[in-house]
Amino acid sequence: MEIRIGLADTARELTFESDESADAVKKTVTSALEEGAGFVSFADTRGSSYIVPTARIAFVEVGTEESRRVGFVA
Repeated sequence: MEIRIGLADTARELTFESDESADAVKKTVTSALEEGAGFVSFADTRGSSYIVPTARIAFVEVGTEESRRVGFVA
């Protein structure tokens, strides 16, 4: 699924694909914010890691777990 993270005072967003479920991503971000953790980390489908400072998170958008359709829908 696609994850988009907006960062404060930055025009660009961090966008990547993850194998984690939507609930797991939400739980990771929520617990990091509630516990006052300094950062939260994610891994994408290709094995890259992302470390995001929680104080700079403006928003987190978690996509759906459905695969995209290709072609026309009748």
